Amino acid sequence: MTTNDTRETILKAAQAAVQAKGYNALSFRELAKTVGIKSASIHYYFPTKGDLGAELARRYADTAVAYFEKLIAGEGSIDEIFARYVAVFRAALENDNRMCLYGVMAAEYGDLPDEVRVAVDAFSAANVDWLVRLLAPRHPELDEASLRTRALAIFAAIEGAQLVARGRGDLAVFDQMVEAYGVAGLTPKVPSP
Repeated sequence: MTTNDTRETILKAAQAAVQAKGYNALSFRELAKTVGIKSASIHYYFPTKGDLGAELARRYADTAVAYFEKLIAGEGSIDEIFARYVAVFRAALENDNRMCLYGVMAAEYGDLPDEVRVAVDAFSAANVDWLVRLLAPRHPELDEASLRTRALAIFAAIEGAQLVARGRGDLAVFDQMVEAYGVAGLTPKVPSP
């Protein structure tokens, strides 16, 4: 296995562990067992848990931003594009009832090292920025501050729907909540899966 392969394997395993159990439960020893290497090898790539957590959050945000750009550049109505955005959050639940990495880390925000907080904040900002761009054509009457407030509310609502559905272990709860947001006019409407 090459250095890049090992690093990538560590990151994938760490992300799965954090999404399943949270950042505070992330252990280099357990991660090493999962990956099949010594704990010291993980420290070679990520000297501290904060380094690993920050890289996880940065990578998660970068991947999301790249996907968001594809969505907004693609074809379809605002409702269709928004449905593809929501599908990302739904997919985490479909994957062993996991949470969005941001949602898990945000829940533990007070315990995160500063470098992880910065990366977590970047993910939130990227979602809000993208939602502002998506919503602006539909709401020309709203100024930038109002659009940002609405975008933040939508992001919080989707994250909240995911959290509640995960807590109940019921994907249908996520779908029901997202549909209710659309009916109430908070979000663009998302067709039922």
